[in-house]
Amino acid sequence: MSLALRALFSRRTSEPSVITVDFDGEVYLVQLRRNRLARRYTLRIHSATREVVLTLPPRGSLKQAREFAQRHGAWIAARLNRLPQPVPFADGTVLPVRGVEHRIAHRPHARGTVWLEAGSTEARIICVAGAAPHIPRRVRDYLKREAKRELEIASRRAALALGVSLKRVSIRDQTSRWGSCSTTGVLSYSWRLILAPPFVLDYLAAHEAAHLVERNHSRAFWRQVERVCPDFKKAKAWLDANGADLHRYGMS
Repeated sequence: MSLALRALFSRRTSEPSVITVDFDGEVYLVQLRRNRLARRYTLRIHSATREVVLTLPPRGSLKQAREFAQRHGAWIAARLNRLPQPVPFADGTVLPVRGVEHRIAHRPHARGTVWLEAGSTEARIICVAGAAPHIPRRVRDYLKREAKRELEIASRRAALALGVSLKRVSIRDQTSRWGSCSTTGVLSYSWRLILAPPFVLDYLAAHEAAHLVERNHSRAFWRQVERVCPDFKKAKAWLDANGADLHRYGMS
C-alpha cells in the first residue's frame, strides 16, 4: 500500500464500523468495510450470519456510504426476509442432530449439564440442567463435543483408507466453508455438521482427508474422495440444498 493510501486510511480510524438503514419502519445494521481494491460501493449479505456488509472504495466518503445504503433499503429488507429465520437454543426448540429431530427440554433443578432422553413423541430430547441463561452455551458445547468425536472418527477412518496420516482434528464455527485442510495436516470442520445426516459428515471427512493426498480439486482429488465415499454426490447435493439452513440454529 502506498504512503498516500496509508495516510488516507489512518485519517479514517475514527469513522464508525456500523451504520443504520431505516426502511418501512425497521432499522437494519450495516457493517462498513474499506477495501483498497474496491472501485465502487457494494452491498452483500452473509446468509450464515445475516450480516449486511457495505464495502467502500479507499476514497469513498461516509456520507456517500450512508446514502448508498439507504437507497438500497428495500433490497436489504427483501434479502433478509428471504433468509431462514434464526432458531435460538432455548427450551422447546426443535433442532436436527445427525439429521434427526431433537427437542431441547430445560431441567433447571436436575444435576448435570446436558444429556439425551427418549421422548414420548418422535422427537428425542436434549435435556439441559441449570439456569435458563446457560442453555445456549451448554447446548452449543454439547454439539461441539459430539461433532469433534464423530469427525475425529470419520477423519481418521478416511485417512487410513487413503494411506495418509493427519495431525489432528479441530472444530470451529466456520461460516464460509464446511471444512479445511492445512499444509501441516490439521483438518478443521464446522461443528454444525453434527446437525446433518451422518452420510454428509462422512463425506466432509473424506473430502478433507483427500486433501492430504491432493491439494486441489482435480479429477485425481475426486477419485480419492470416491475411494472413501462412493456416494459422495448424494452428500454434495444434500449440502447444496440444505447446508445454508444449518447456520440458523443457535442464532438469537
